[in-house]
Amino acid sequence: MNDLIRPAKAIAPGRIILRELEARGWSQQDLASIIGRPQQMISEIIHAKKQITAETARQLAKAFGTSPDFWMNLEMQYQLLQAGKEKNEADIKRRSKIYDLAPVSELIKRCWIRACASIDELEREVCQYYQISSVDEWPQTVANYRVSQDRGPEERAKIAWVRRVEQLATNQPVKEYIPGEMFEFVQRLLSFTQDETTISKIPNLCIENGIHFVIVPHLPRTYLDGAALWVDGHPVIALSLRYDRIDAFWFTLLHELAHIIFQHNEVHLDQIFDRNEQKLHNDEIQVNRQASKWLIPEEDLEEFIEWNRPRYSRVSIQSFAAKQKLHPGIVIGQLMNRGELKYSHLREYLVKVRSKLEMWEDVPYPI
Repeated sequence: MNDLIRPAKAIAPGRIILRELEARGWSQQDLASIIGRPQQMISEIIHAKKQITAETARQLAKAFGTSPDFWMNLEMQYQLLQAGKEKNEADIKRRSKIYDLAPVSELIKRCWIRACASIDELEREVCQYYQISSVDEWPQTVANYRVSQDRGPEERAKIAWVRRVEQLATNQPVKEYIPGEMFEFVQRLLSFTQDETTISKIPNLCIENGIHFVIVPHLPRTYLDGAALWVDGHPVIALSLRYDRIDAFWFTLLHELAHIIFQHNEVHLDQIFDRNEQKLHNDEIQVNRQASKWLIPEEDLEEFIEWNRPRYSRVSIQSFAAKQKLHPGIVIGQLMNRGELKYSHLREYLVKVRSKLEMWEDVPYPI
């Protein structure tokens, strides 16, 4: 063999030895006898279980008519390749652990963490986001979030969403929170339910009453409408605006306020419009009823339904809404929720509200 030949890529020395044995018609035992070494050692080198030493390189060079450098270089290149593979496999394992902990792509897309070429930097970013010391820890949110035992993609996304809510709330200055004034505050809020253009005043009104108000669009797999939690002794109302409709905005807002007023101190992540009502926790049943009553007194709604069922005209809905000092879309939303109206009917009244609040989206306070 020409000792100037160098492989184009790292090849296990054992493969070259096998080729030389086949070309000469030698067995492994023959080579062992020629160089005066145990046959087991030859087998271990061939199967990459043992490295070629300087002494073995000299012996192989004499047996195959090459130079010792050829075998030493071959071994070195192969070991470097293996070291690279091991590091790559370790990096893959680390990345897998990071991606198991957080919805990394979505966090980067939303600029909640930086995109990083280095796995070390990525790990630091995720740990800093969750305020944990290593990816071996499970994130502990400031809010008392009862984590499901199934820590799958949906659960991880919820944790990430709650963490973002906490970040925004922590950086949002609010006035003093006085629990005893909350029912009066709700009545003030309800004075804004007749005109969708006044929705833009709601965030500042909450802040003036000591309540953090944040909007964080829901993450994939979470389907969240809103949340109620506490940060540094102040209540937080978080909305996702997943349903961009005036009825959904007001019901979700009042639903979260009810959690606060009834002192449901654990964080409540609410998927209000897609749940089986029969499976609701008692807390959720309580706040659902309260939110509905705040919007329309139950006896008034029952009377309206009794007089108009099964046909609800635009004129009757507009008249009832005006009497209740509500936007017609809120009345329609309540009727749909009760199954009195199909979701395809009168949807022109379910006006969009996101444009009134977009300056609050994913920021603690509009610039």
